[in-house]
Amino acid sequence: MTYSEIIVFRLKKLCEQKGISINKLATLSGMTQSTLDNIMKGNTKNPKLKTLHKLAMGLDMTVSELLDFPEMNEMLFDDE
Repeated sequence: MTYSEIIVFRLKKLCEQKGISINKLATLSGMTQSTLDNIMKGNTKNPKLKTLHKLAMGLDMTVSELLDFPEMNEMLFDDE
């Protein structure tokens, strides 16, 4: 799994747990739907920290909480 795939996996799982759509996450995060679509489709390979911060705030969590999950912590990153 690549870094971008892991982020997409995490966002989908959190949205499912919170009962919100990806579109709603974009709204809650104060970002455009197209920005989040690019992340979800894998077009954005390495989201900026500012983007991750917005997503975390939209999910009512910190960036640390957003990125602290087993798949991310156990990931060995290859160059993309």
